This record gives sequence, C-alpha cells and structure tokens, in this order.
Amino acid sequence: MAVLKAGSRLKSAVCSSELMVVVAPEGDVNLTCGGAPVVELGADGSGEIDADHKGGTQMGKRYTNEAGDIEILCTKPGEGNLAVDGTALEIKGAKPLPSSD
Repeated sequence: MAVLKAGSRLKSAVCSSELMVVVAPEGDVNLTCGGAPVVELGADGSGEIDADHKGGTQMGKRYTNEAGDIEILCTKPGEGNLAVDGTALEIKGAKPLPSSD
C-alpha cells in the first residue's frame, strides 16, 4: 500500500501503461495495473499480466472510482486494467453541458 500524491508519475510493472495521479485519495491505497502494484516511473518492473485484469488502458483517458476520490490519467496505453484495493477503475465520462435553450 502507498500514499499517492497528485502529480506522481507511475507505470505498470507488467505492461506498458504509464500513469499520472490527478486526484489522490487520503490515506494508503493499493493501486494496481494488470493485477500487479504500480511502480515509480523510473523503477524496473517485470512479470505477467493476470488474466483477470487484462482490460487495457487508453491514452488520454481519466480513470476514477465510484466515490470519485481518486483520478488517474493514462499517459501511455497498455494491456492491464487499473484497480484500487481490488475494485476496477472506470473511464471518467464527460460532464454534461448545460442546456442552451
């Protein structure tokens, strides 16, 4: 488990995904990609993607949880999917624009 800070650059240990923390939750969380914990951008990582966590990340998309207390920006796509404490993160949808009537 690790305390994340906004602006932190991370990468997957098992695929090519690179990430940036946009909104960080308070306290320790276990952020994983492809079923393995993420590592600092410059760190080495090796291993294989867990078949249950092979959903893929998309460049430029923001991923968040249901509570909205964490937001991760994908800066390089990969084959693993993102999860926090075992719960998969979903692509953050666009905010609806106000009516122009």
